[in-house]
Amino acid sequence: MNKIKTGVTVAAVFLAMGAQAAQPSPDMSFFVTSAGLGQGADLGGLPGADQHCQQLATAVGAGKKQWRAYLSTTAAGATAAVNARDRIGRGPWHNAEGRLVARNVDELHTLNGINRMTALTEKNTKVNGRAESPNMHDILTGSKPDGTVATGDKDTTCGNWSKSGEGAAIVGHHDRWGLQSDEPARSWNASHPSRGCSQDNLRASGGAGMFYCFAANTR
Repeated sequence: MNKIKTGVTVAAVFLAMGAQAAQPSPDMSFFVTSAGLGQGADLGGLPGADQHCQQLATAVGAGKKQWRAYLSTTAAGATAAVNARDRIGRGPWHNAEGRLVARNVDELHTLNGINRMTALTEKNTKVNGRAESPNMHDILTGSKPDGTVATGDKDTTCGNWSKSGEGAAIVGHHDRWGLQSDEPARSWNASHPSRGCSQDNLRASGGAGMFYCFAANTR
């Protein structure tokens, strides 16, 4: 009986250690959503995406910060376009381990520290990359490399994050995976258009409907 109790105690200790290791750093101000909304790229627009960021952060004890989704939207009627880079604050931003990924907006869009090892979820877990199964490295952004909205003849934001069927959205690769001869494919925020806007479409091109969240008030 004592051995059994000891074994249970040891197991409990290891479980507790694992739970403790998964806790995000108090400095966390950047993460990849651990899950999308399950409706493809229909996020309920920017308000719905921001709310998802806030809810995920709150669930791990980081809800006191103001979280914003790194998403751009195109102009529609009297509504002006929105650039992802303009809605996430000034930085600096740290991941769930407390590791610095960028000091400011300019650094975020030039020499940042976002890659497969640092683009963690709010739960301090890694996101599958191109070399893993299932591949989930396509992250929704609707943006160009400089963080401004991607525009063109075709849809770039899945109807400003309201479509879950036809359309397309620009995605980035959180793992920076791509051929050496294909610079855009190694972009964290502007790699290529998705194959559509549904959850199945996003999976088909290596995604899961996830996006980046940044704290707009890091200090």
